[in-house]
Amino acid sequence: MISLRQRIVWASLLGSAALASSGAFAQAPAATTAPAPAATVAQADTTAAPKAQHKRMDPAQRMERMKEHRAKRLAALKDKLKLTAAQEGAWTTYTTANQPPAGARPHRMDRAEFAKLTTPERLERMQARQAERSAMFAKRADATKTFYAALTPEQQKTFDAETVHAGGRFHRGHGHHGGPRDAAPVKS
Repeated sequence: MISLRQRIVWASLLGSAALASSGAFAQAPAATTAPAPAATVAQADTTAAPKAQHKRMDPAQRMERMKEHRAKRLAALKDKLKLTAAQEGAWTTYTTANQPPAGARPHRMDRAEFAKLTTPERLERMQARQAERSAMFAKRADATKTFYAALTPEQQKTFDAETVHAGGRFHRGHGHHGGPRDAAPVKS
């Protein structure tokens, strides 16, 4: 004779199996949908186009675009700082020291060429590149400190507020939300 507990277990198993099979049949027609209208496909292609276009952009064009963007940012910063004639020399020194190196990016070794090196050779190359970057950073930091010292306290506050995002360029992502960059602007 079957106990009450066994009947409940069997009933729940049969019920679960029945629900699972009816759910699978109910979802099967929904899984096979009609092809998307041409307008939807066209929209999907146009939304992906800017990202693909950016990746395929000629490096010279990209570099020119970056230079223009940098020039606009510096011009805006200069306007906000309201520099005096006495501070123009310090501004020129600061902007010159913070220019990207000629040729923009130093020569990068091809991955295949890098893979042919021995581990100690790769480490030496990486260490040399790190030393170059440290020297460039030190040069920029010294120029920035010198320029900062030439500013009035009010200009220093503006400079601090406008350049707080500069550290973000060291992060490879572009999706920065929240934090100091989105803080309320400093009243001048």
